[in-house]
Formats: sequence, structure tokens, C-alpha cells
Amino acid sequence: MKRLGWINLVGVLALAVLCVVQWQLDRRLNLEVNRLEKERIAQQEKMAEQEKAASGLSTDLARFKEQFKEAHTDANEARKTIRTMEQQHEQLARERDQLKTSVTNWAAAVTARDESLRDLNERLREASTRLNDSVLKFNELATNYNASMKRFNELATNYNSVVTQLNELRTRSK
Repeated sequence: MKRLGWINLVGVLALAVLCVVQWQLDRRLNLEVNRLEKERIAQQEKMAEQEKAASGLSTDLARFKEQFKEAHTDANEARKTIRTMEQQHEQLARERDQLKTSVTNWAAAVTARDESLRDLNERLREASTRLNDSVLKFNELATNYNASMKRFNELATNYNSVVTQLNELRTRSK
């Protein structure tokens, strides 16, 4: 039986060694699992941030494409506008040259017209002076007329007063 005790002791020691080895192996594996889990979480967070950044960049890219398209459209419209304005400029230059000629002719006509207007203005001044004299005479006549009408109204009032008194006397005497 002594042998069995020794075998038992060796078995228990082997089992203890096996448990210690197994525990160390499990501990290392558990530490590795914890480290890998932390790394997985960090990688997940990093991926989420990168996905967020990629989403933002995609949005920025779409916005940039839209802005580029608008800028391209605006540039084409600006080119068309510039061409139109250049054509208008050339047309206006031709019209300006024609107008210069017309203005020269017009200036000569204006000079002749001004001379006629001076003569006409002198005649109008003379007519205006005669009209003013006539208006003064008319005003004088109107003043005389108003004075005569005032005197007439006074006489008419007196006449009416006399007629009223006469009528009253006649009605009293009846």
C-alpha cells in the first residue's frame, strides 16, 4: 500500500502541476482575450470614426460636385453673357459713330434754330410789353367798373330802401 500512497502522491503532485500549468495557460489566454477585446473595441471605435469621416467626406464630395457643376454652369452663362455684351459693345460703337455725325448736323440745326428763337423772343418781349400795358389798362378799367358797381349797389340799396318805405307808407295809409 505504500506504493499506492507514493503513486497517489505523485498523481496528486502531477495533478497539481497540471492545474498550475493549466491555470497559467488559461490566465495567459484570458489576458490575451482581454487585450484582444480591448483592441477589438478600439478598432470598432476607430472604424466608426472612419465611417463617420468617410460619410462626411462623401457628403463633402457630393456638395463639391454640385458646386463644381453650378460653377461650370455659371461660367458657361458668363461666357455667353460676355459674348452678347461684346456684340452689344460693337453695335453701340457703330451707333455712337452714327450719333456723332447726327450730333454735328444737329448742332448746326440748333444754331440756326437759336437764331430764329432769338428773333422770336424779341418779338415776344414786344408783345409781352404791349400785353402788360393792356392788362394795366384793363385793371384800371376793372377798378373803375368795380367802383361804379359799388356806387350802383349803394344807389340800388337806397332805392330799395326808399321803395320799401314808400310801400309801408301806402299800406299804413290804406
